[in-house]
Amino acid sequence: MDYAVVRSGGLQFRVSEGDVVRVPRMKSEVGEGIEISDVLALSVGGDVKVGAPLVESAMVRAEVVGHGKGKKVIVFKKKRRKDYRVKKGHRQDFTEIRITGITA
Repeated sequence: MDYAVVRSGGLQFRVSEGDVVRVPRMKSEVGEGIEISDVLALSVGGDVKVGAPLVESAMVRAEVVGHGKGKKVIVFKKKRRKDYRVKKGHRQDFTEIRITGITA
């Protein structure tokens, strides 16, 4: 099975053709095609190529499926005996993409 390790938004993802992946928010419209050129590793037909840091001329094509917000994460700070407590919530924005092709 062919796969690639790509970098998006400072994070690394292992993707194959047909996968739907949640990456940090992108400024692309829903249904728009995008190309990810930050390919760190590539496996095509059992032949593995590892970049230093990127694999030359490798490209991953994807389509934007949708945008959204993740589950809420609670941030709680407290200092004992000082009557100090802060409770905050955070929801991270994401973009859902479908991988349409991997080229070497």
